[in-house]
Amino acid sequence: MGEDAESPKINHTFLRDYVTEADVISTVEFNQTGDLLATGDKGGRVVIFQRETESKGEYEEAGETGDSGEYNVYSTFQSHEPDFDYLKSLEIEEKINKIRWLPQQNAAHFLLSTNDKTIKLWKVSERDKRPEGYNLKDEEGRIKDISTITSLQVPVLKPTDLMVEVRPRRVFSNGHTYHVNSISVNSDGETYLSADDLRINMWHLGITDRSFNIVDIKPANMEDLTEVITSAEFHPHHCHLFVYSSSKGTLRLCDMRASALCDKHTKLFEEPEDPGSRSFFSEIISSVSDVKFSHNGRYLLTRDYLTAKVWDLHMDKGPVETYQVHEYLRSKLCSLYENDCIFDKFECVWNSSDSVIMTGAYNSFFRMFDRETGRGVTLEAWRESSKPRAVLRTRRVYTGGKRRRGDVGVDSLDFSKKILHMAWHPSENIIAIAATNNLYIFQDRVNPETHVP
Repeated sequence: MGEDAESPKINHTFLRDYVTEADVISTVEFNQTGDLLATGDKGGRVVIFQRETESKGEYEEAGETGDSGEYNVYSTFQSHEPDFDYLKSLEIEEKINKIRWLPQQNAAHFLLSTNDKTIKLWKVSERDKRPEGYNLKDEEGRIKDISTITSLQVPVLKPTDLMVEVRPRRVFSNGHTYHVNSISVNSDGETYLSADDLRINMWHLGITDRSFNIVDIKPANMEDLTEVITSAEFHPHHCHLFVYSSSKGTLRLCDMRASALCDKHTKLFEEPEDPGSRSFFSEIISSVSDVKFSHNGRYLLTRDYLTAKVWDLHMDKGPVETYQVHEYLRSKLCSLYENDCIFDKFECVWNSSDSVIMTGAYNSFFRMFDRETGRGVTLEAWRESSKPRAVLRTRRVYTGGKRRRGDVGVDSLDFSKKILHMAWHPSENIIAIAATNNLYIFQDRVNPETHVP
């Protein structure tokens, strides 16, 4: 039977680009060795990827340096389910806000995952042997009739197919009234902090029914509220230090040795505002969406809407480095406010040597900045670049002057394709980029110690 001329045609391009909200990746995190990579999505799922090294010889034959190996799916599990707060009549989304790995102590791996209200500790372990030869059970696990047992045998472990088991070990709930935006594991390996809009709590990994409040900025009258906490992180080496950022663009370094309740900060990092450039959007675009300590613990990296900044812990008068991520959007702030893009929260990361920083932008673009030269490069995460051994393309947004071939105009940017979440391998030049429901992993094959991908 011939095709009906009036029948609708299937738009395969639409099907390929169609993304359900639950599949959108909301966080990305490498573990301490970089062999495991975890992603969380808005559907409450956590997907763990493991690095494979079987193909190393193939890359060496091709003359490529550095360790190799692709990341393949290791385990997938449902971390959080949608819930409902009956006291406040509010739905609690299952979206995974943050994932943090704990330092590995034995063969198993542990990670923390959180949605808006509940933090969970998960154990990830492997099993490649199973016991056989029980005295009281048959091969199918049924209890034997004792009268049939005429001899005793010693159970033995027999090899079996590898199984990855993921089990919840702790559930930390009822610690936050507002939405959790950050979790950070302490360098002591025993405690971690969690932050919401107005409070920061400190938890012990072995105690689930109580936490210790270390920051509380909630005013007596909520009408007096002028700022909220946007991000928080422990110092990588000193277990008594942590930093948190606010919607006013300030950073507060706190020392738990000085006071149990750290409402009074040790240092305040703030950039003086130029009165001549103040506008209706000034406070919105100055809000810090992410803060990260450098690996050596000396610097802080922050991201606001238009810039990425590096701060020296020894200098609180202002940032020591400022990088323009997409300054060309300053003239578009009105339209970005109307479509709510101005409230997007971009993350930022350091490379392993703290010499390069990376952060996201729109149109599937992300930026890298070399701290020594100050030079920035714009790269694009798209399907063609996900092919094996494909080279990342550098892109340029046209803002005036001579237009080059391949330049993208500001008015042509797709604001629905935003790079908000990313991670950098702890010791190599491997980066993970989350673009809506796609995860891109890029590796520098030239010289992992001196080049960026």
